[in-house]
Amino acid sequence: MTLISCILAILLAAPFGNTAKPVISTQKLEKISADTVRLVFSLKISDGWHVYSSSLPAGGPISAELTFDASNGVEPASDLKFQGTQKEVFDPLFNMSVRYFEKSVTFFQDFAISEGWSMEGVFTYGACDDMTCLPPQRIEFSHADDGAAQPAAAEQEQGIEAIEGFDNLLWAPVTYTDANAVTVGGSLWGLFLTSFIGGLIALLTPCVWPIIPMTVSFFLKRSQDRRKAISDAIVYGLSIIAVYVALALVITLIFGANALNALATNAFVNILFFLILVAFALSFFGVFEITLPSRWSTGTDRKSSSAAGLGGIFFMALTLTIVSFSCTGPIIGFLLVDAASTGSILAPTVGMLGFSLAMAIPFTLFAMFPRWLQSMPKSGGWMDRVKVTLGVIELAFSLKFLSVADMAYGKGLLPRDLFILLWILMALFLGIYLIRHRSGKAGLAAGLVSLAFAAWLVPGLWGAPLKAISAFTPPMSTQIFGHNDQTVEPQFTDYSDAIIAAESTGKPILVDFTGYGCVNCRKMEASVWTDPRVADKIRKDYILVSLFVDDKTPLPKSWTVTENGNKVKIRTVGDKWSLLQRHKFGANAQPFYVIIDAKGRLIKGPYTFDTDPEKFLKFLD
Repeated sequence: MTLISCILAILLAAPFGNTAKPVISTQKLEKISADTVRLVFSLKISDGWHVYSSSLPAGGPISAELTFDASNGVEPASDLKFQGTQKEVFDPLFNMSVRYFEKSVTFFQDFAISEGWSMEGVFTYGACDDMTCLPPQRIEFSHADDGAAQPAAAEQEQGIEAIEGFDNLLWAPVTYTDANAVTVGGSLWGLFLTSFIGGLIALLTPCVWPIIPMTVSFFLKRSQDRRKAISDAIVYGLSIIAVYVALALVITLIFGANALNALATNAFVNILFFLILVAFALSFFGVFEITLPSRWSTGTDRKSSSAAGLGGIFFMALTLTIVSFSCTGPIIGFLLVDAASTGSILAPTVGMLGFSLAMAIPFTLFAMFPRWLQSMPKSGGWMDRVKVTLGVIELAFSLKFLSVADMAYGKGLLPRDLFILLWILMALFLGIYLIRHRSGKAGLAAGLVSLAFAAWLVPGLWGAPLKAISAFTPPMSTQIFGHNDQTVEPQFTDYSDAIIAAESTGKPILVDFTGYGCVNCRKMEASVWTDPRVADKIRKDYILVSLFVDDKTPLPKSWTVTENGNKVKIRTVGDKWSLLQRHKFGANAQPFYVIIDAKGRLIKGPYTFDTDPEKFLKFLD
């Protein structure tokens, strides 16, 4: 079992991100008999996406359905049917069983026809993945009897400005800049600091600590010139940095920014991260040992002995990396998992830079000041206690990734109070372990700190905010004891009404592009908007307008507009809001949040699916 193989397996197995065309559709008209035709709509569905079936109950996701704008001499001869593997699951967000298809599905319906028949309409379906839902997807159709005139268009083609409520300024496309951008990942400086601390901790493990005096002594004995010994140690330290940073660069260059960005919210990947961190914790507990193939260390050691000059020093650093992997591997794995979950393409490199810098500094400093070697603590049982402590920490942080997956799937298996209870038990175990096996005042102090942390966590079982760890715990909405859910209701569901309210109050507008059948929108509202801090801030500081892109309320008048060279019919209120999102904000998936002023100018955003209340608060701030 190796870190590299684990990371590669995760990245290759995971369905990264949204594809440009999640669903590819085709349509055709088949002649079944002299007086019967069949409308056929075939959908090829990308990995990670699913399309909902037909005839779903009201209040659920978007059903597949066929509607007519105009028809003549056409009567349905069957209901809308399908060919494909249908899955049925209970969705707690909608409190109903929903049916959907993956990979592919074909919908069809038969019609009885008479001479001179014609029909025109649209086939609509809903599509979602783990992070976003598309607005109702539409396939326009228009067919007629051979030789008969095509049915007339319901209205004449017009520009977007003809739509009721359109305003050149309020609908004007926005330009996104760095000032509008939302950083939903963790701070790179914070990641660097965390990784640097991880490197310092790695130095205290039994695979690294004993090597420091051996390596420094080698450099001092290698040359009678102390300056040369110091320069060799510096090169050795730089080589350590190069090896670890190269690992991060290889992962980033192979899989790219899109893959790393998708790790932050992909439920499947978060489950794998949870399992890997548990495996790393078990290795620290001594259940098994994670090692690289022995021939790697033998080969690099041989090259370091035979190579002269800088090459030999580099292979010494590579040998150190491989030999110490059983102790450093779990720490590196934890840091890379944490870096990938930030969604930044720079994060793995920054993380490994911090870790390797901490690893490299002691070798250089001890070469410069060899007398410090005499004050180094001797190897002993305290190193085993360091490993157990690291194992408990990795086990605790693994729950964060399990929580993300749990919220994404809506299972409710890990509510906030259960999460905190598990942390309390781990802190109690660690505190008792360190006190029983203490070596001096440092061990006693560490044990008491762990017990104090467990005591501090206890009020969280009854709803205390515990703000210091709120970025790791599930949202307050999942709390079972001592918490009443708060819900945020939109003040408006019409864009123009929200603009008027913003003009009179001076408040900015939080625009929520959503859908009645948008599963991921419900997840955001259940996981983020029920957080008391989020709910309070939205109510006090914003005009909240929710624009439902699947609202089927007919408009007083429909339009056909040209968008990107294609004719698009705007029939319903949902069509109008979907067009607004595409035209003004250049997006087509929900949930989608932006903050604008009363003139329709962008203040901040966009913000998409991420169930971390801390990140949404940062967006609102």
